[in-house]
Amino acid sequence: MCGIVGLFLKDKSLEADLGRMLSEMLVTMTDRGPDSAGIAVYNEHQAGLVKITVQADHPQTDFDGLEKKLDVRDTHAVLAMPQVSLNAAMAELRQLDPVIRIMGHGESIEIYKEVGLPETVVSRFDIAKMTGTHGIGHTRMATESAVTTMGAHPFNTGSDQCLVHN
Repeated sequence: MCGIVGLFLKDKSLEADLGRMLSEMLVTMTDRGPDSAGIAVYNEHQAGLVKITVQADHPQTDFDGLEKKLDVRDTHAVLAMPQVSLNAAMAELRQLDPVIRIMGHGESIEIYKEVGLPETVVSRFDIAKMTGTHGIGHTRMATESAVTTMGAHPFNTGSDQCLVHN
């Protein structure tokens, strides 16, 4: 049993409230999935730039010295770069796994997910303050596999694509 929420804003004036609305929706689904939670937020992108969202178990040391280059939110960070650098950066980051793990990539997507109650996950990443055009969230109640960050949804399935399922 899991909970899935999604929101696509047609009214541009509501984009500043996307994170708050998605947070409230996700927390409402806690009884459907108290083990882990995650959210993918899509926001405006800058032409020629891409983003990679990464995760580390020990961000204080794993992201040490990178704070000026990364937008760090708890155990996750977003690295923005020119599109032409994406493949090389992804290859470098894959060599750092399991210390730093890739959560997602694309022009406008950022993925945040962790073990814990949805309310805790939303708070850790300050999701309520995020802006964007649309987003999807998932709460997980594990029935077979281990409860881990990598097992939490959403899953990145390609550039600016993600998947949640029940």
